[in-house]
Parts: sequence; structure tokens; C-alpha cells
Amino acid sequence: MSQALLQTRDLKLSFGAIVVADNISFSLHEGERLAVIGQNGAGKTTFINICTGLIRPHSGTVSFDGKDITGMAPRLIARRGMARSFQLPQLFLEHSVRDCVRIAAAGKAGRLGLWRSLASAVPANDVEHVLELVGMRERGDEPCESLPEGHRKLLDIAMALVLHPRLLVLDEPTSGVSTEDKHGLMETIMAALDEARITAIFVEHDVDIVAKYSTRVAAWIAGRVAADGTPEQVLNDPDIRKNVLGE
Repeated sequence: MSQALLQTRDLKLSFGAIVVADNISFSLHEGERLAVIGQNGAGKTTFINICTGLIRPHSGTVSFDGKDITGMAPRLIARRGMARSFQLPQLFLEHSVRDCVRIAAAGKAGRLGLWRSLASAVPANDVEHVLELVGMRERGDEPCESLPEGHRKLLDIAMALVLHPRLLVLDEPTSGVSTEDKHGLMETIMAALDEARITAIFVEHDVDIVAKYSTRVAAWIAGRVAADGTPEQVLNDPDIRKNVLGE
């Protein structure tokens, strides 16, 4: 098998007596769509926070594209090709949709400066292409604060896509989105990932979303990977159905 795009070795982390990463060794290969599932507090978001540099593990390593990135600053990890979106979209609410994407692109390129206009800091084609990918080009001049939750999620993802990542990490992309809009949101996200040929990890609670949009599922229990396989294998595992899905 080819070299893993993302690999962790023996990750350990605890907050007091609570173990949130229990000796996690894990690998992800290019082209996979990995859904991470688990009860609240199981360690899902902690795992992606470690991988993206927001938290440093007590021990163990994280490698991306064969290079050790353990504890590296998030902005440096993003420059290496791993971007992320957040459960609560991280937007510049006083700016327009288009300017939010420009700020993200300019920040990665190190082109934000007091004496340089935002519009001249990044190629316009990059910004417009990403907005087109997520279906928001026509809303480019709207202020972010006017957007409904689903469009805020898409804009947060657009701000990650403009970084040209090889791996995109999404923390609960459908949380806060109405039931009738969830599948449309995921269709847009997956179409954008397919066109840009981006590997993805997404944390998700909605089993229907996991079953439809992932190629692989990893189930977390108490800071460890309790099951890892195809959606059919993991979602039909009796232990996972009882301890993760609550059935």
C-alpha cells in the first residue's frame, strides 16, 4: 500500500483523570472519505485538534505526507496541505463572503499587510473558483452576518478550500443545519472535494450522513478507536450499535 497521507503513532492525552487519546495509532490514505463517530466526550474532536495542531499530545507523533508535524502551529500545518473547518464556523462577520475567502487565502500566502489592498493580495480566479465550488459565487458581496447557518458552514469550508489542501478536516459539518438541508449541504461539499481531489475526514453524529457520504468509518469510545472499516461493517457492528449509536 502507498504511504499514508496522515499517520498517528501512539497518541496519548488526558485531562486529569479523563483519557481523551488512548494510544491511538491510525493512518489515512489519499482519496479516502473518513467519518469519525462516537458519543460526546469520546475524543473525536480532540483527535482532529491534535492532528491540526490546536492541541499537543502528551506523547506520540503525527505525520503528514511522511513528515512529522506533531505540535506544529496550525498555520504551518495548513501551509503543508492540511486544512480544516469548525463546528462553529470561524468567519469575519463584518466582511463580505468574498472578502472572507480573500482573507483566508492571503493569510496562507503571507500577503496580509497594512499597506496592501485585500483584493490585490490574492488571485481573483482562486477566490471565484472556490465560491463557485460551494455554490456561493452569487452571494459573494453579501455580509457574512446575514447568512443562514448552512451557508455559513459552506463559507467556512470555502475558506479552507482556498488554501488548496490535500486533506480537509471537517468538524461536524451538518451540526446546526436543518434536517431537510443536511443532504444538500453534504452533496455540495462532496462535489467540491471530488472536483479538487481532496481527501477528507469528517466528524459526524448523523448516521444517515455517515452511511451515505463516507468510504470508511472509525468509531471512537473513551479515547480509542473501537472499530474501523467500511460504513456497512462499522455501523452494523453490535458493540458500536449499542455503545456508540445507542441502539
